[in-house]
Amino acid sequence: MNGTDIEIAICGSAGDGTIATGDILNKAMARAGYRVITFDVYPAEIRGFGKCVARTRITTDTVYSMKEKTDVLVSLNDGYAIAHVGEVRDFGAVIYDDAPILNLQEGDHISGHVKAGQLPYGLPLREISERATGGAKSRNMVVLGYLAGLYGMPHDAFVETIAEKFRTKPRAVTEGNIAAFEFGHDEGVNAFKLDFIEFGKPASVNRNIVMMDGNSAVVRGCLDAGIDMVFGYPITPATSILESLAEELPRRGGRFLQTEDEIAAISATIGAAYTGARTATATSGPGFTLMTEMMGLGVMAEVPCVIFVSQRGGPSTGMPTKTEQSDLNLAVYGAAGDGQRIVLAPTNVEGCYRCAGRAFEMAERYQTPVVVLLDLYLSNRFETVNLPARNPFKQDLVKGFAKRAKNKPYQRFALTADNVSPRALPGQAGGVHTITGLEHNEGGRPRDDSDTHASMTVKRHEKLKPAVNHPGISITKRFGDFGKVDIGLITWGSTFGESLAAMLTAQEEGISCAAMKVVMMSPLPVDAIKAFTDDCRVLLVPELNYEGQFANILTSAVPREIHRINQVPGMPMRVEDILAEVRRLAKPKKKRKAA
Repeated sequence: MNGTDIEIAICGSAGDGTIATGDILNKAMARAGYRVITFDVYPAEIRGFGKCVARTRITTDTVYSMKEKTDVLVSLNDGYAIAHVGEVRDFGAVIYDDAPILNLQEGDHISGHVKAGQLPYGLPLREISERATGGAKSRNMVVLGYLAGLYGMPHDAFVETIAEKFRTKPRAVTEGNIAAFEFGHDEGVNAFKLDFIEFGKPASVNRNIVMMDGNSAVVRGCLDAGIDMVFGYPITPATSILESLAEELPRRGGRFLQTEDEIAAISATIGAAYTGARTATATSGPGFTLMTEMMGLGVMAEVPCVIFVSQRGGPSTGMPTKTEQSDLNLAVYGAAGDGQRIVLAPTNVEGCYRCAGRAFEMAERYQTPVVVLLDLYLSNRFETVNLPARNPFKQDLVKGFAKRAKNKPYQRFALTADNVSPRALPGQAGGVHTITGLEHNEGGRPRDDSDTHASMTVKRHEKLKPAVNHPGISITKRFGDFGKVDIGLITWGSTFGESLAAMLTAQEEGISCAAMKVVMMSPLPVDAIKAFTDDCRVLLVPELNYEGQFANILTSAVPREIHRINQVPGMPMRVEDILAEVRRLAKPKKKRKAA
């Protein structure tokens, strides 16, 4: 890759300001016009200790994943950072405090672990912080300034971002943090530079490109789609969706209610949607498990609503701050009976925005609950995204009461050519109808005869099939070589970025390969998947779950062998792991015959 491509990892303890430092770094570089992709690690316990790592990849070109090796490691806590020294590339840099105030046991200081070929940068972080602010709490701002000065990062973008970060704090707090940054910056500018890392200037600053994480993109998509009401119960990693909507919705005339639990949240969501409001809730795996019974009611009563699910390690409460893709089965199949619903899984932060907005369109158009599956990696991952200049989402796709048959009484579940029934809202004259969780006839009256159940089951499933052609969203998309290829990668969710990066490297190595991302998990876009798989000699599906849940779903559409990479590390999948499997499965290159 030409231009800038640098990954920085900042490691410290909860309370060191590690994640806040990474946040300022991300926003400052995005403000300056660079492309940024990030992933943070932090402890599940709310107790003020535990390891935090803020990772940021900064580029002038588009990238799709974190790098295999870190270029720069910053230690705010040697006890935690030592374990990450081995992740720094050869000739990469390690920045640390070389003047600790305590006498350390042999091996406790990171300087003793820097490997041959890695470049050490020691500076008295605590001392500089005390000179700048009179205390040691600004070490993180000092090291941020040092980074900016050492590598020639855009100074003004950092000062502006720091001022914005602390705008709600007393003026002295903002001034102190900027002072600490400036002290560190002076140290970095005057340091003897051992490596060759440089930040080339981006081509230009595109004002439509903004920096946001996946959850913020979901919020923006909800607001642009005209959401009216949100109900939810806090749960990691979906809580920030609820917090942001709780702040924004009242300003736009909407309503937010924190319920006593997830059962109440989904019940209120369906109840409000029944009245015609655009409604949603947000949760994670444990909360979504509690919602499945009411999800079935939403399917049976044909009520449009949206459920955002950010997956984390499971089962049960599992690993609240670790990422995983193990709720796919729950999202697609989690209901009593044949309770199919639409399930979308965005693959990047911009996709979170588009899937969020289109989910409301689909919910109304097909009169069904729509599940949007994220994961912790995607929820918390910051990216620079190019948002549309105009709102792309339709505000009303309801098949209304006016389209009912005029020569007979209104039937809420009337059988129609497209299997979507005219929908009357409460209070509309002549629109009286019954809603029940029991099987029912076209009028909504409970019926349990075989003919009624068969016809209504067909209706509920067939009406969803056109969703695979819903406009304005990439249900599937192919990348890489076209025509017949040796290796085909089929991926979903956040793992697509790592898969695409592996595919691009494999192409550079002369391997004929392609990748397809699948965004709609239900109903499955079978025709597009078959067309892709027919072009591939070997199929490979990488995913972050132990059971190969997506691969298992694919086997129902593609009756052929599927190779799998199933991992549950609690972290994003490594590009190298995918690439190694691609290399193993590729046809060996023919050797030239000796003359």
